Amino acid sequence: MARKGTRKKKDPNAPKRSLSAYMFFANEQRDIVRAENPGIAFGQIGKILGEKWKALDIKNRGPYEAKALTDKKRYELEKAEYLKTKAAAAAAAAE
Repeated sequence: MARKGTRKKKDPNAPKRSLSAYMFFANEQRDIVRAENPGIAFGQIGKILGEKWKALDIKNRGPYEAKALTDKKRYELEKAEYLKTKAAAAAAAAE
């Protein structure tokens, strides 16, 4: 019988991960897909969103790619700041 590993608890102060271009697209289009397909199952929404994303050309993906890049930079800055404060707190605790 396989043992279940215990997961390390996530720090609630840690910055949220950045979203991908697809996630920005999906968040924007999800309500539209629901309105076009009333009573649709949750899994089917994801399937339709995936098909729409694949059908988008590079020009139409541009705004979502730009949002993802901006969000990635935001995450990297917040993560660097978080790691600095975490290291400072660890150093203070060690004293």
